Amino acid sequence: MSNWLKQLKYDPIRLLLASGDQALIYFTKRDLLDENVEPIESIWQLPEIKKILFYQLTDGSFKYSGNKPEVYYPPNHYEIAETWRQLRVLVQQYQMTRSHPAVEKAAGFLFKCQTLEGDIRGMIGNQYAPYYTGAIMYLLIMAGYTSDLRIRRGFEWLLSMRQNDKGWTIPILTIQNYRWDEVIRVTSTNFEPLAPVKSRPSSHNWTGMVLRAFAIHPIQRKTNEAKIAGDLLKSRFFRNDVYTSYRAASYWTRFQYPFWWNNLLTALDSLSHLGYLKDDEDIKKGLDWFIDNQQPDGLWPLDVSKKERKVTPKSIREQLWVALAICRVLRRFYG
Repeated sequence: MSNWLKQLKYDPIRLLLASGDQALIYFTKRDLLDENVEPIESIWQLPEIKKILFYQLTDGSFKYSGNKPEVYYPPNHYEIAETWRQLRVLVQQYQMTRSHPAVEKAAGFLFKCQTLEGDIRGMIGNQYAPYYTGAIMYLLIMAGYTSDLRIRRGFEWLLSMRQNDKGWTIPILTIQNYRWDEVIRVTSTNFEPLAPVKSRPSSHNWTGMVLRAFAIHPIQRKTNEAKIAGDLLKSRFFRNDVYTSYRAASYWTRFQYPFWWNNLLTALDSLSHLGYLKDDEDIKKGLDWFIDNQQPDGLWPLDVSKKERKVTPKSIREQLWVALAICRVLRRFYG
């Protein structure tokens, strides 16, 4: 039995293999059991992927099918957000790369949203969004754009946007006395981007999203800047955030897959690539949470703050994929 599996009370692999989800079974065999599997391209032919690609537009973006408010900016804001949302599934969940034309087109669309400054603009109006720039870069690097000059420019911009404590936040949050209606106006119109007040503290939530890009990059993960941000992130485990947006400590144990917001799983996933060891005090605290909170069926709750959660086929599927992500992290730390 693998060392990581010995840490757990219950074996999660049984349910993963019995899931009936062809991709989930594939990655379980490859990543947890070291079995020989078919080339990854075989997964890219699955019906669920073809269903997603049906909604890709000619410019590489993905069609947004929901209702749009009367006022928003930029004009393609919803296409930017939808492309990021779907690329999470294609690249992180199904591990598609730029070798697939659909991923190359989607990446091309997102790169067109990169400004001369280096950030990817349009997720919150014309405002700076280091957290989304980092999270989108994470996917682009994973898709095979590691050495792209546009990625280098993105890292340079991210480093220029750090707070004085060397973490990140949403710049508009650092400006005090802004009413909520003003925040909505600024983030939904062509309002001049607001620079951060760098003396204000960083946010662990947004630092965590930025750090994903550094952690997945083979060079950036070894930098002192990444180490400083990693130290900051792990020091905040299970604590409230500084800012009102996602402040509650309970957000640490709300999980999604593919990754979106910062939580204990996404943070440990990044930190596992940065060279931290399982014996580090903060890392151990995070790993122990997953060991202590495993369910008898071998899985983990998606949100421990909700005692009663409606069980649906969608929630069960997400729980299985979250379990796979947790197991990958445990294996990296414990071997």
